Amino acid sequence: MRLYNKGIKLVTGIRKDMKNILMNMQEKVLLRKRSIIETVFGYLKRIKEIEHTRHRSVTNMLIHIVSTLVSYQLMDRKPSISPVYKGLP
Repeated sequence: MRLYNKGIKLVTGIRKDMKNILMNMQEKVLLRKRSIIETVFGYLKRIKEIEHTRHRSVTNMLIHIVSTLVSYQLMDRKPSISPVYKGLP
């Protein structure tokens, strides 16, 4: 409840033991595209080594994260999410 009051909403699938509630269309689309999102995170962790934990300073850690994200953006082929309907930004 504290997260919801701060404006943070967790989007998860509905399990058997949960109440069936209505989701808006954007949440449904994001749940379907979850595998692509997790693929990008997994790629950044495995290939680009973004979760290196032995940095000696905060500056080095931030430089490592920014350089990893820049190198990912410069890749020719990367997974993408295409909007299913026009309401998705």
